[in-house]
Amino acid sequence: MGLGTKSPSVHFERAEFVRADQAYSILSRIVTATQVDTIVHTFLVVDSTLVGARALHEINVIGTMNLLAAAGSASSPVRHVVVKSSTLVYGSSEKDPNTFTEDMTRSAPARTRVERSLVEAEGLVHDFAVDNPATVVSLLRFANVLGTDIVTPISKNLSRRLCPSIFGFDPLVQFVEEDDVVRAIEFVTRERIPGLFNAAGAGRLPWSEVVSICGSRLLPLPPINPRRAIAPLIGLGLFEFPDELEGLLRYGRGVDTRRLTDAGFEFRYTSAGAVQSFIRALRLRRGSGRTPASYHYEHDVEQFFRHSRSVVHEP
Repeated sequence: MGLGTKSPSVHFERAEFVRADQAYSILSRIVTATQVDTIVHTFLVVDSTLVGARALHEINVIGTMNLLAAAGSASSPVRHVVVKSSTLVYGSSEKDPNTFTEDMTRSAPARTRVERSLVEAEGLVHDFAVDNPATVVSLLRFANVLGTDIVTPISKNLSRRLCPSIFGFDPLVQFVEEDDVVRAIEFVTRERIPGLFNAAGAGRLPWSEVVSICGSRLLPLPPINPRRAIAPLIGLGLFEFPDELEGLLRYGRGVDTRRLTDAGFEFRYTSAGAVQSFIRALRLRRGSGRTPASYHYEHDVEQFFRHSRSVVHEP
């Protein structure tokens, strides 16, 4: 069963969809009525350009609170909760270690509203896990995502001729490919693996190299108040520069993923591979004259990929 604020972009063949508000207020009734044993929470907002401050708190904090209340009620059948979070909880600071492990805490207080909401939401998940030891809790922190279809402020900037940077800084950045995001969630869900896990492709790249690979050029912003300098261009829709991106373009961020790989998960893409996956799709769109668009379900095409004997399915 799927739950969301908008109708799904793909046809559900083996599941049902329920439209709900962004605070999950109906979830308790659905859990009781359907007797589901697993909840996969992928609704946390990690891009502050998508919603306002009030909606961000309602979705990330109040929504998570309602979800966990439904999962932890006395009559709840839920035995596994999977939460998709972000490495944004570590922040980006000049005091950061070279690589964050899951047992480390951020080096400085949360500066942006999206980081604060994620830290608060994860705190709720942690308390739930302590209070409900019989329920398996899997929390995945994903690095910045790149791939063939996902659209983020970073992918938008990398798609343009000029890409923002901060003068005097060339941070090392880490990515995870969008297919590995889905595979990692599926892995911990299917195997019912408890714990907190970083998820990112191996290796990191200098931001200048990422921009160069994507065929863009750096647009250096002043190190003091860079958002003010680029504000007119943001207003014209020429660039994306949310608060959480500023820290990343100053100091970068790196995470250790050995806990997830030791559990048996295998990433198909390195950080460089995620960038290459993105740029291949971007060049194809440029060559064909297409612009990025949301996916539209085509029944006959999907049936071919799912059931045709001609399609080679990976084990």
